[in-house]
Amino acid sequence: MSNVDLELVQKLEDKAVEIRKNLCTFIYRIGTAGHLGGELSIVDVAVALYYKYMNYDPKNPKWEERDRLILSKGHCAEALYTIYSDMGMYTMDYMVEHFESLDTAVFSMHPNRKYIDAIEASTGSLGHGMPLATGLALGARMSKANWRTFCIIGDGELQEGTNWEAFMAAGQFKLGNLVAIIDKNDLQMSGPTKDTVSVDPLGDKMRAFGWDVIEIQGNDMYEVCSALESLPPADPVTPRRPICIISTTTKGAGVSFMENVVAWHAGSLNKAKWEEALESIESKRKVR
Repeated sequence: MSNVDLELVQKLEDKAVEIRKNLCTFIYRIGTAGHLGGELSIVDVAVALYYKYMNYDPKNPKWEERDRLILSKGHCAEALYTIYSDMGMYTMDYMVEHFESLDTAVFSMHPNRKYIDAIEASTGSLGHGMPLATGLALGARMSKANWRTFCIIGDGELQEGTNWEAFMAAGQFKLGNLVAIIDKNDLQMSGPTKDTVSVDPLGDKMRAFGWDVIEIQGNDMYEVCSALESLPPADPVTPRRPICIISTTTKGAGVSFMENVVAWHAGSLNKAKWEEALESIESKRKVR
């Protein structure tokens, strides 16, 4: 993998700690269940994308030249809301006040692009993000638009067949401006992914569908940055194999009592658990 500036890695690691804390605080304040397990597992990748590797302006979320991010595992949207808040797009108070409120709702457990400018697609019905991302990447080629499309997908979500139709199409069209990031935390709502419908050997399958594959530990910020640094320059026109980053993560990463616990696919936090979560996150802060 590419060499990465360790100061950058430290900065992004510290930001990921902050986002994890803010995410748990948001879930505590809204007083309802969030999908914390999968949200915590994608924080490192999402932080690296929004704060460094995506061409993105939080002051202008509809900027035509922006990179696009589709969160196919839409039930983890609260992780993105927390990032949007940290980037100055919304206050935490505003998000809490307008979370699934009867007449004034803006934010909900699944993201709605009609209400949130930063959301590229309303997702939550699993398996639909990858087809949308493939369409965006193909549209960028047709219009010669020099932006990249990222799509974050859950590994359990890969049991939906629409993903594989999109993988096959993207490989066929050689959409080199498309990057799929598979959050492989090996757990889904019903239990271990391998015991439901195994998606392995995932790397071999993606290569067979015409994709280049990068495999990383997705809760290791150095590996995340190395993978994203290694991406070729965005080029919507030149045919090139799309890129799949298989990001092996820990469900509930950063909060000890949630890590690898199926029950934390979704859950709420009382005051004691919220405080315990914050302490756990801080205790795992890396010092380089």
